[in-house]
Amino acid sequence: MVGIRTHELRKVYTSAPPFAAGGGFGAPTKFGKRSKQPKPEIVALDGLTLEISPGEVFGLLGPNGAGKSTTVGILTTRVRPTAGQAWIGEHDVWKQQVSVKRLIGVVAQRSNLDFSLTAREILLFHGAYFGLDSEQRAKRADDLLERFKLHDRADQMVRGFSGGMMQRLSIARAMMHDPQVLFLDEPSAGLDPQTRLLLWEIIREYNQGGKTILLTTHNMEEADALCHRLVIIDHGRSIALGTPSDLKSSVPGGFLLRLRFGSHSSELLDGLRSLAGVREVRVNDQSGADLYADRGGSLIREIVTLASAASVDLNDVHISEPSLENLFLHHTGRSLRE
Repeated sequence: MVGIRTHELRKVYTSAPPFAAGGGFGAPTKFGKRSKQPKPEIVALDGLTLEISPGEVFGLLGPNGAGKSTTVGILTTRVRPTAGQAWIGEHDVWKQQVSVKRLIGVVAQRSNLDFSLTAREILLFHGAYFGLDSEQRAKRADDLLERFKLHDRADQMVRGFSGGMMQRLSIARAMMHDPQVLFLDEPSAGLDPQTRLLLWEIIREYNQGGKTILLTTHNMEEADALCHRLVIIDHGRSIALGTPSDLKSSVPGGFLLRLRFGSHSSELLDGLRSLAGVREVRVNDQSGADLYADRGGSLIREIVTLASAASVDLNDVHISEPSLENLFLHHTGRSLRE
């Protein structure tokens, strides 16, 4: 079995700033020459260190732009890090790229299937690329087409496939050479519930064969259902690491009550903090407050009483039980989907 390690991974992208009216990067100067302005730096990863055990299903959870896909890009040799190191097993990703590529299978966030081929041809060509003989390729392709419920469309061009069928075929292709480490970048994005459940079942089965799986997602249900451990990242940094149950239990009180008032008052906020079972009160803006508490619905009557005594309108209440979403809100003050 093969594990994954990273040490202080950092990735900084540079891109030209947008053109501005009457100036900007590359705009002519009064002398007729183009000015040279420094390109802005976008920090995608900021010192990310991870250790993923062999045979583990590990999740990278975070919003768009958090650094998930960049991390996968580095580990799969497609993105060169600005600093830091990464290993697949004992192989340094950037010093031993060929050895690393033989160990991994990759499903990108966007489909990159060849639309001029049939589903079967895509699998057979992939197997040949990794050195499988013709008999091995044929048997492996048949098994995967059957498992992914694509056998009846095996000899049709993939240009006519639905998005869900293309995603299933992409994952089957990544499994074709039986890699020790499987990378899945947002594997269930855009899938219908039935296809998503099929995918989860296949991922679990593959992992039971001793394979290491790293998946990125912003779907809390998916992370909770599949991952042995996960890291929540934001702005390229790890903000929480552990099992889903341990992370959820680390939220103060567990329950989150998101309240929306007509306005705040110090009297009201002090009253909320004094309620039995309330562990923490966070003010969001001029009218919102988040309560982390040991209980949920039973607090509503007391909150209404406090708001009435403070002459403040209570406009909305949303209660959620312990979840990874709550954990992210607690650490960052914003939703995973923002």
